[in-house]
Amino acid sequence: MSVPHLELRKVSLTYGHVRALNEVSMSVDKGSIVALIGSNGAGKSSTLRAITGLRAPQQGEILLDGESTRGVAPHKLVERGVAMVPEGRHVFPYMSVKDNLLMGAYTRRDKGGIAADLERVVTRFPRLKERYRQQGSSLSGGEQQMVAIGRALMSKPRLLLLDEPSLGIAPQFIRQIAGSILQINRDDGVTVLLVEQNSRMALTISSYAYVLETGSLALHGPSRQLLHDPEIKRLYLGA
Repeated sequence: MSVPHLELRKVSLTYGHVRALNEVSMSVDKGSIVALIGSNGAGKSSTLRAITGLRAPQQGEILLDGESTRGVAPHKLVERGVAMVPEGRHVFPYMSVKDNLLMGAYTRRDKGGIAADLERVVTRFPRLKERYRQQGSSLSGGEQQMVAIGRALMSKPRLLLLDEPSLGIAPQFIRQIAGSILQINRDDGVTVLLVEQNSRMALTISSYAYVLETGSLALHGPSRQLLHDPEIKRLYLGA
């Protein structure tokens, strides 16, 4: 039996007296796209903070390739192949597109590999090649999201965590971002955990999904099955 690429075992996380996660368990198989959906405040971003080591869980365990990440610093997790694209993109506004992308390779020392990956990123996102010398602040929301994803790819991740990549961007860019996630997973073999309020998009491109409600796991199953579940449709798909 294969070991999940990422596994959460009864993870609980609190902020002061507020419990953000309550014994959340989930697993992400290597090479898969798994969605984590739920309404605003359900605990989705808190889950990512726990996985990346930005917030230490009070209870439970997080395993990467079967090894506990407890006490591992966030930058060490990046070196182990974990990359996150944060909600809101956080592009460096006064840096060029090129320099924003290169910031993602800060843990690497292989100049040749960095140059090759930089070319690969701008080939995947042709719009970034057009904007290569422009400042981050001059880009549209969709273009900034492409920069944020490209920056994460520059670290050569094995596990890519995406926090609300469709938030605040135009519909045509949402389609492009969804397509790029599928390509990154299929062509580069990168495992993806996709956190989204756009549940329809998330369930369409993922193979398995988890639903969070106020910090607790409410439901999980194959994405195609959840996409046609009447309760999921009513609560998250506007049906």
